[in-house]
Amino acid sequence: MLSLSLRETLAKLKDGTICAKDLCEKCIERSVKTKELNAFTTNTHQLARKQSSTSANRLSNRERTQKIRKLEGIPVAVKDNFCTQGIATTCASNMLKNYIPPYNATVVQKLIDEGAVIIGKTNMDEYAMGCGSIDSIHGPVRNPWNYIFRHVEHSNDYSSGYVSSGINNQENQLRVRNFHSSSSPIEEQNCENVDDWHVAGGSSGGSAVAVASGTCFGAMGSDTGGSTRNPSAYCGVVGLKPTYGLVSRHGLIPLVNSLDVPGIMAKTVDDASLLLNVLAGHDTHDSTTLTDPFQEFTIPEDISVKDLHIGIPKEYHAPGTSKEVIDTWQKAADIFDKAGAKVTEVSLPHTQFSIFCYYVLCTCEVASNMARYDGIEFGHRASTNISTEELYAASRHEGFNDVVRGRILAGNYFLLKKNYENYFIKAQRVRRLISEDFKTVFNSGVDMLLTPTTLSEAPLHSWFTEFDNRTRTEEQDVYTQPVNMAGIPAVTLPAALSSSGLPIGLQFIGQFKKDKEMLTVAKWFEQQVNFQRLKLEQLDS
Repeated sequence: MLSLSLRETLAKLKDGTICAKDLCEKCIERSVKTKELNAFTTNTHQLARKQSSTSANRLSNRERTQKIRKLEGIPVAVKDNFCTQGIATTCASNMLKNYIPPYNATVVQKLIDEGAVIIGKTNMDEYAMGCGSIDSIHGPVRNPWNYIFRHVEHSNDYSSGYVSSGINNQENQLRVRNFHSSSSPIEEQNCENVDDWHVAGGSSGGSAVAVASGTCFGAMGSDTGGSTRNPSAYCGVVGLKPTYGLVSRHGLIPLVNSLDVPGIMAKTVDDASLLLNVLAGHDTHDSTTLTDPFQEFTIPEDISVKDLHIGIPKEYHAPGTSKEVIDTWQKAADIFDKAGAKVTEVSLPHTQFSIFCYYVLCTCEVASNMARYDGIEFGHRASTNISTEELYAASRHEGFNDVVRGRILAGNYFLLKKNYENYFIKAQRVRRLISEDFKTVFNSGVDMLLTPTTLSEAPLHSWFTEFDNRTRTEEQDVYTQPVNMAGIPAVTLPAALSSSGLPIGLQFIGQFKKDKEMLTVAKWFEQQVNFQRLKLEQLDS
């Protein structure tokens, strides 16, 4: 049941093969049995049961006096930086650890209105600043691929609050190795390395893990420089970053307003498209949403790429890219070439400056957005009463981690009067040049671009933490953040398994407001590679 795609599950719910309440219980059970992955910050099991019961009643109503909604009975998860009415929204930070919003983000409300079942809030890097989902007050997120489950919960009581993973508990451990169904078993890790694991990517790592582990059929992430696509690639799921303004940001706690986009994670391209149909459209609460009416679409099964022109950016052979990623990229290009598509090398000359431009703009907007957290009107308040200034300083020091404080400090430096022209204004000009690069390539007749998503397969946690957050972010976002600078759509999907049995993702970059065309080509490629998703049914036995 949990291995089905969203679209397949919808069909079975509608024809009565699956009961919405049973499906919800299965997802809750799976979330408990995979809790050591630490994908969730807050479970909403009681809410999910209530919502699934409503959906079950609608689906069983033979007279169909109530309309069957687009996501009727489908369990989904929401990243913990989207506001959820009456449910804790922490941004994985001490600053908001007790914050309970009085309203739903627009995307959350749309999911609920269309019958989705909210299974929980997912873990992330603090304030979405990171690419590993390891900088969270709730602890790091663990990638389910090649993971050794050391404690599997068999209790029938799934209604309790979220419990820490207990991974270091040496008692009552049941080792369960999750093998990919299409790969040969991977040798057990040495005993001394048993506590090492592959990172989930970030900052939306919890959402990616929730989908990959079968806990839900779709999840919301946010994408500022690749925070949906990076973990999707590492966890072997589809990650969609829509055109900027296509999906409302209202209720998404901001990181970088001019770059933030609500992202979608799902098992298949079809599933991501179905969720996009629900979420897209103008929102009066968000003035940056596109005012053009959104036309819902369905991607056909029979797709031809014969007249397609695929561009391969020569600047995307970044230092540090693994040979397996390069080989997978080349094989993908060959697949299109053999199918009759035109595949040519193109140039995006300002790509080399993109990560530095992104860092300046990101920190400047972070400094602005984080100014609201003063310990008086918003967020954590320190206990000091020496002075107002001391209260501000202590609250922010206690509420933010080193990563957030570092970006605030850098942003304020770049925004100083003496630095404003040399940093912020120059970065804005470079951003325009990066955007123009994409326009020039697309105006030359190229339909879309094919690139890697990440430098490699998901790295081990021990390797990833050898360097600081900033260093890893600059490395890991190299292929993804230029897309955010230009505001165009992109989607990553799993293309192959590495020799270690880990997913390798590739990215399609589309033209502005041509999400449908991009997703159509992505679906064709998905059909060709026929990637086999992770199976965790052994946890249910």
